[in-house]
Amino acid sequence: MSELNISNFIWNIADDVLRDIYVRGKYRDVILPMTVIRRLDAVLEPTKEAVLTMKAQLDKAGVANQDAALRQASGEAFYNTSQFCLRDLSSKARRQQLKADFEAFLDGFSPNVQEVLDKFKFRNQIPTLVEADVLGFLIEKFLDPSINLSPKPVLHQDGRIRLPGLDNHSMGTIFEELIRRFNEDNNEEAGEHFTPRDVVELMAYLIFMPIADDIQSGTYLVYDGACGTGGMLTVAEETLVRLASDHGKEVSVHLYGQESQPETFAISKADLILKGEGVEAENMNFGSTLSSDAFPSREFDFMLSNPPYGKSWKTDLERMGGKKEIQDPRFVIEHGGDPEYSLITRSSDGQMVFLANMLSKMKSTSPLGSRIAEVHNGSSLFTGDAGSGESNVRRWIIENDWLEAIIALPLNIFYNTGIATYIWVLSNRKPASRRGKVQLIDATSWFKPLRKNLGKKNCKFAPEDIKRICDAFLQLKEDETSKIFPNDAFGYWKITVERPLRLKADLTDVCMRSFRAACADAGEPDLMSAVEAVSDARGRGPHMDFNMFTTEVEEAAVALGLRMTAKRKKLLISALGQKDPSAEPVVRKTSKRKVGADATHGALYSLYHATIDGKGAVIEYEPDTELRDTEQVPFLEDGGIEAFFRREVLPHAPDAWIDPSKTVIGYEISFTRHFYKPQPLRTLKEIEADIRALEQETEGLLEEVLTGGL
Repeated sequence: MSELNISNFIWNIADDVLRDIYVRGKYRDVILPMTVIRRLDAVLEPTKEAVLTMKAQLDKAGVANQDAALRQASGEAFYNTSQFCLRDLSSKARRQQLKADFEAFLDGFSPNVQEVLDKFKFRNQIPTLVEADVLGFLIEKFLDPSINLSPKPVLHQDGRIRLPGLDNHSMGTIFEELIRRFNEDNNEEAGEHFTPRDVVELMAYLIFMPIADDIQSGTYLVYDGACGTGGMLTVAEETLVRLASDHGKEVSVHLYGQESQPETFAISKADLILKGEGVEAENMNFGSTLSSDAFPSREFDFMLSNPPYGKSWKTDLERMGGKKEIQDPRFVIEHGGDPEYSLITRSSDGQMVFLANMLSKMKSTSPLGSRIAEVHNGSSLFTGDAGSGESNVRRWIIENDWLEAIIALPLNIFYNTGIATYIWVLSNRKPASRRGKVQLIDATSWFKPLRKNLGKKNCKFAPEDIKRICDAFLQLKEDETSKIFPNDAFGYWKITVERPLRLKADLTDVCMRSFRAACADAGEPDLMSAVEAVSDARGRGPHMDFNMFTTEVEEAAVALGLRMTAKRKKLLISALGQKDPSAEPVVRKTSKRKVGADATHGALYSLYHATIDGKGAVIEYEPDTELRDTEQVPFLEDGGIEAFFRREVLPHAPDAWIDPSKTVIGYEISFTRHFYKPQPLRTLKEIEADIRALEQETEGLLEEVLTGGL
């Protein structure tokens, strides 16, 4: 029986047994833990008597710590000390007796299995199953002789194999297929999906192949901070062991993972337990990687992950003190001269924070350093303005020269989402040929279609597709699908362009009434008197030089015994000033510092001030916030900011200047722009042919309309 057939069989148990007892979305709460329980039970059946014998001996001897001996008796990393196998429970007739025996059976499992059952919350389902009188029926379904969930084959009487054994990998595949179908059935979010094995294999090759010749016999640590059911970790382990063996080396691989979803965590731990990797199972930790890091002091040789994308991490952020108070050294670091450089992204999407977590766990002293492969959607490439958390993560990565490559994957290669996805490949030990460079690979057309869709997944990587991608990566050559850029190609300065505030004072009756009311509200009635004095002396205006007008009001105020405070000047601007593009710019201050003799009156001074007066003093203008604009200046811009500003801004706004205090560095990766292929324009002959064809089609219709034929 194939993996798919077994998955279908188990899937159908839900409809056969649980319909009318559970809503469809809750089927998984029973089916998934029962699948794990039956698999564990099938593995333990051959050594059941040995375990019971050992248990009796240990109890008689008064041994308290029995775990190691019982594992040895079972021959596995787990055991069950109850008197029951699952087969012993299938024929029980009385509900309450079956309930008691089944609970005793569950209670007999070893502590590591108990954690799995607790995370599944399976015991909560037993009363419902017993009340509906379907527990026995459910057990019998999982014991159906037409399927074999045991690793050992089922034989005919003559010794021929009737049903092959189910190895650990096949069992894992069945788990993933069941969970995929349950997720799809429940309309799970796009970010909550399993990474297909073909994609995982590609990720494993991308982190291992470049250093395959440098792998030495020894111990390596592999980590996934969003491990789900643990599929990435186990594939990585298999790949590393195989590559090491091919190079005549023997390696010991230790797996570490963390998962926040109880059900998927339970499956990841159960999977390792089933494989006899009890020690590795203890390295699977439950909880949020972001707010409750299970490995704060660990560093890892290899890391790979598919973190949730497009999913809020607001709860985690609040647990860590909020965006302004967070001090976690994984996410608030020192970089670019900033001692509190923030890698905190928008709370609506935490995928880049998962990447920052991995980068904080890189080995800095080992010969191979650390290598990382992580799946992201397109937003990680460009979302976030300069200075934002997302841009800061990109900047931190690229300025440290950790990013080796980004590979664009085919659409619909994942089970539950058809959006564009990318694999980021990073290393803190880049080979000399890659230093200062980033490779972008367009693998969107390298796939094989599936005969039948699996959810949204309608294609896969065949072995030759994986090889083609790996070859493009390893060879580091440029062609239509592989492009290589200097790190600076992705950086830019975001400059703030200011324009002067231009105000006039128009002392009409309407304006004066409005200003009188503003002065009264502000408790400054005497200021009105000063303005009236200027109106009487200079006329109603409009006064197009607000600087001169302000000076005259100040002189009038002094004559009235009134000092012109900053508050009164501000009131004058806000309540009486009217914007007019033909008015003179409002001066903020005039610097006493003189510029060089070669500077001319009205010249732009270093792009960062306004103009120079006839005496060589720098005049700084008040900026008009409504005219404020920003520009992105690429790092590779010929001539830098000044050349860009003179070419792109000054011809359109000669009075503009740059506020250097607001200049921010940003990074983004426009994958689409680099691989954009414009559609060829249609020829005039083709267009003409279409027009003539339309004329012929509509000519008869028009005739019918005119003659009343319709």
